[in-house]
Amino acid sequence: MAVKESSDRLVELLTRDDTVLDQWVQAVTETLRGRISRAEVQRELTELSRGLTQAVEQAGLDWQGEGFSEVRALLVELSRNRARHGFTPGETATSVFACKDVLAPTTGSSAEDITAYLQLTRLLDALGLFTIEAYARTREEIISAQAEQLLELSTPVVKLWEGVVAVPLVGTLDSARTQVVMEKLLQSLVDSGSEYAIIDITGVPAVDTEVAQHLLKTVVAARLMGAECTISGIRPQIAQTLVGLGVQFGDIVTKATLADALRHVLQLSGVQRYAAGGEK
Repeated sequence: MAVKESSDRLVELLTRDDTVLDQWVQAVTETLRGRISRAEVQRELTELSRGLTQAVEQAGLDWQGEGFSEVRALLVELSRNRARHGFTPGETATSVFACKDVLAPTTGSSAEDITAYLQLTRLLDALGLFTIEAYARTREEIISAQAEQLLELSTPVVKLWEGVVAVPLVGTLDSARTQVVMEKLLQSLVDSGSEYAIIDITGVPAVDTEVAQHLLKTVVAARLMGAECTISGIRPQIAQTLVGLGVQFGDIVTKATLADALRHVLQLSGVQRYAAGGEK
C-alpha cells in the first residue's frame, strides 16, 4: 500500500463517523472515575483527535517528525495535567490507548481497514509510550520541587530576641541542606541586623566529622557577616563522638541546650550594652 493511500486510510478510520470521539471520551472518562470532569476530557481529546488526524494526513506514521509536533505538545500537556492530579502512568496512557478499542475492526471490516487499523495501533502504542515518558519527567519535577520545599521548611530561622536569631536543625545535615542553612541564616542576619546567631542541633540524630565540618562552615560564613555563632544541643553522646573523632570547634562557643545558648548570648550582649553606657 502506497504511503499516501495508507495515510488516507488512516484518516478515514479516525473520522469514519461522528461517534468515534464521543466513544473515546466516554471510555477515558470511565477509567478516570470522575476525578476529571467529562468536559475537561472532551476538551483534551477533541484537540488531540484533531491534531492526530491532521498529523497523519500530513506526515503519515512518522510520529517523531515535525508533522506530529502539535500532537506531542498536546500529549505533554495532558501528561503534566494527569501527573499533577495524582493519576498513575497507566491511567495517563489510557487516554491514548482507549482510542484503539473504539476503532477496533468489526467482522464486516475490509482487509484494507484491518491493515490501516494495525498501522494505527502501532502509532498509538508509540504515542502512549511517549505519554508515559512525559508523565515520568513531570513526576520527577514535582518530587524535586517538593523536596526543595521540604528542605526550606526544615531549616527555619527564628528571631529569639532583639539582635538574636536561631536555626533549629532537625534531621540529617548534608551538603545541600548546609547550603540552605547558610543562605537563610546570612539573609536573616542582613534583614534583622542581628549580631548573634544560635545553631541548635538538638534534633540532629548524629554528628560525625562531615556534619561538624558543615557546622564550622556555617559559623565561618556568619562571622564574615559580623555575627557571632553559638552551637547548642551538644548532648553527652555527641560530645563523646566528637572527642573520639578528634573534631575541635576551636573558639566557637558550644552549649548543651538552646536555653543555655540564649542565656549566654543575652549576657554577652548585655555586657556590651553596659560597657557602651547603655542599660544593663
